[in-house]
Amino acid sequence: MAIDHCRVVASSQDHSQSSMHVVQGDILPKLDDDIDNVLGLAVLYQHIRTSTMNNQWQHSQQISVFMTKSFAHYLLLKYLPVTKCRRLTEMSSTDEFKQYTTCIRDAPQLFIGDVLLFLSVRQLLTFRHKPLWSKPRHAPMNANDTSDLVKFLQNSAVEHVTTYRQLLARDFGSVATIVTTDFQALYACKRGDYHRCLQLSTQNVHTLLSAVRLPDVPLLPQFIHLFDDDIVSLTALTLMVNPKQSWYRDPGELNVRCASITQLTLSLYLLIQCQLKLHHSVTSLVQTLDYIKVAQRRHPSHRTMDQLTLKLIERRVAVHLKTLL
Repeated sequence: MAIDHCRVVASSQDHSQSSMHVVQGDILPKLDDDIDNVLGLAVLYQHIRTSTMNNQWQHSQQISVFMTKSFAHYLLLKYLPVTKCRRLTEMSSTDEFKQYTTCIRDAPQLFIGDVLLFLSVRQLLTFRHKPLWSKPRHAPMNANDTSDLVKFLQNSAVEHVTTYRQLLARDFGSVATIVTTDFQALYACKRGDYHRCLQLSTQNVHTLLSAVRLPDVPLLPQFIHLFDDDIVSLTALTLMVNPKQSWYRDPGELNVRCASITQLTLSLYLLIQCQLKLHHSVTSLVQTLDYIKVAQRRHPSHRTMDQLTLKLIERRVAVHLKTLL
C-alpha cells in the first residue's frame, strides 16, 4: 500500500500541491542507513552554516526535511518489488531513476536533504552498479558504502576549492602568484597517489619560490581531514600558544586571522612527503633542502605555522639523509 501511494505521488503532475508538503526527517521511522546518513550530513551542514553565516538566516531554514515527491521517487527506486524477475526489476530501476532525475531537475523547490539523497542513489547506481534492493532492511551498514560516500564528498570539495583557486588566479594573478593545484596535490597525497602529488608539488614549488607574494592555505576544520597528523598537531599547538588566532574568522572581528600556511610551505611539505615515500635519491633530497632554506628566509618570524612546518620537514630530511650516508 505504501509503494502504491508513492507511485500516485510520484506520478502526480500537480507541482504546486506537492511543493507545499514536506517529509519531516526527524520523525521518520527507521527505514535504511542511507536516509540516516543524509539526515546526519544535513545536521552537519546546518552546524557549518550556523558557524559561518548569520544565525538568524540559518534558523529560518528547514534542514532535516525532504520534498514529498522526491522522497516518493526515492522509496520507489529503493524498494522495487523483489518478487519480479531480476531483469525486469533492473529495467524498472532504470526507468525509475530517469523519472527521479527529472523530478529533481524540474522541482520548483529543493532542500539539502533532497540533493544529498539523490546523490547517494546516483553514486550507488553509477559507480557501484549494485542493485539497491538487495540490501536487507535492517542489515548493518557496509563500511565500503561509507568510504565511497566520503571519497565522493572529498573529491567534490576539492573540485570546488580548485575552481575557487582558478578564479583567484584569473582575477588577481596580475598582483600575486597563485597556483591552482595545491588542493589537488594535497588530495592526491591523501589517497596515496604520490607520483601525481610529486608532479604537482614540484611545479608549484618552482613557481612559488620566486613569487613576490605568497597566498595562504587556511587550516580550517573543514580541511583538516585532508591533512596528516603532523599538520593537525602543529595547528593545534599554534592555536594553544597563540590564542589570538582562531579556527574561525568572525565577520565582526576583522583583525582575527585563522591559522594558515602559505602555498609554498604546503607544496614543500607535500614534496618532501612524496620524495620520502618514493625513496628518492640523496641528490634530490639535498636540492629540496636548499628550497626549504630559501622558504625559511621568505617567511617572517611571526609566521609561526610556516616556520614550524618548514623546520619539521627540514629535520625529517636531515634524519633520513643520516640513515643513507
